[in-house]
Amino acid sequence: MKGYGLSISGMGAFKAYDIRGVYDTDFNGEDVYRIGFCLPALLSADNILVGRDVRVSSEEIYASLTAGITDAGANVTSIGLSTTPMVYYATAQHAFKASVQITASHNPAEYNGLKISKENAVPVGYDTGLAELEKMIIAIEPTPVENKGSISNLDLKDEYIEFMKPYLADISELKVGVDCSNGMAAILIRDILGDDPMYIYDTLDGTFPNHDPNPLIDDNVEDLKKLVMENNLDIGVIYDGDADRVMFVDELGQFVRPDLMIAVIALYYLTGKHENVLYDIRTSRAVTEYIELMGGTPNMWKVGHSHAKVKMRELDAIYGGELAGHYYFRDFFYCDSAILASLIVLDIVAQLKKEGQTLSSLIENIDSYSSTGEVNLKIEDKQGAMETLKNKLTKKEKPVAFYDFDGYRIEYMDWWVNVRKSNTEPYLRLVIEAIDDGLLLEKQREIEGILKKFVAEGGSQKVLEL
Repeated sequence: MKGYGLSISGMGAFKAYDIRGVYDTDFNGEDVYRIGFCLPALLSADNILVGRDVRVSSEEIYASLTAGITDAGANVTSIGLSTTPMVYYATAQHAFKASVQITASHNPAEYNGLKISKENAVPVGYDTGLAELEKMIIAIEPTPVENKGSISNLDLKDEYIEFMKPYLADISELKVGVDCSNGMAAILIRDILGDDPMYIYDTLDGTFPNHDPNPLIDDNVEDLKKLVMENNLDIGVIYDGDADRVMFVDELGQFVRPDLMIAVIALYYLTGKHENVLYDIRTSRAVTEYIELMGGTPNMWKVGHSHAKVKMRELDAIYGGELAGHYYFRDFFYCDSAILASLIVLDIVAQLKKEGQTLSSLIENIDSYSSTGEVNLKIEDKQGAMETLKNKLTKKEKPVAFYDFDGYRIEYMDWWVNVRKSNTEPYLRLVIEAIDDGLLLEKQREIEGILKKFVAEGGSQKVLEL
């Protein structure tokens, strides 16, 4: 590749779950070419599936990636513009040993990245291959082989829609609003849901002109809330940029915290069944209690899709979810799919409506605790802050439960706190939950006091608005 130097070394584009950053700043075309050149050897693959989102830089990244793969002697099967779950589906259903989705998911338009999976759509995270890949691209000097690989195309759209349609229930009596965030859900959603829902921002535009494709930021959900309220809709659905995450607004225009939807989905999967369900370490106690009430077995694990999918397989969990809006399904190769999750939720809300209930009334019945949601704290000494908080809290009062597999979750009878390092951004993440608002405020002030000396000026940011 001409005109580039290797930039990725030391720049932090290799994350815990994928490769991601500002394109041409954190990584560039030479880096991507080298990644492509090394992937066939890393994953023992002679044919690599590649999809891409609609970001402005995705075409250039695709060209660099596929040039590297084919120069290494492996073939490329391209599915073109696609959601990330479409890549997972094709990887598992069509027995590819390796795949790459070019996307930066929910990040702003200047970002891009690579989500890499191996056989059966098992994710490649930093501790399961990306660290080795990072070393490889620095160490090698790529020399194109004599017999280069070729590029072929696979048209997956119709097949994928047919896979999804059995999950679509009769929602003809349901009034639905859909925000595609100008992202990849727009290539599929009308073919699945039809023209009855009210759609906004359902044209592909990698500059994301209406709002950033991150539904966890409250400002990005405002237009959907207005759509729901002004049109008396039963539910609003909003997808992120690559359609692997989905969030919901109830009929009152209220954002529903994504971990609570893990409990809602129990109505679809756990009625009359006893199955394992996976949730992440930030999840409300209300969710675990509801899963148990429905006869399921809740299982807590680390944050992040590369961890969740492996644990889903280990547990043979029927489904799982995260506070970030990822929902995983055994019937979807233990992977996450925003559209599949939304079809299941629409089925549930349609049934509720027939019974004279609403999404807000169901959530009110489930959500019995007060929570801060997830808060970002900009802290340089993350480990020091975590250790200080742990030591002060546990010295003051012995916890009833303590988990340390992803930061610390320290539980007491009437409240708990989780503090963990962000794996993708320069923040410490904090969640506090208590039995009522008064205790929550008390504990929030106590913890803010402990962490105050570590937090940079102006360094507190709400991630989830409640």
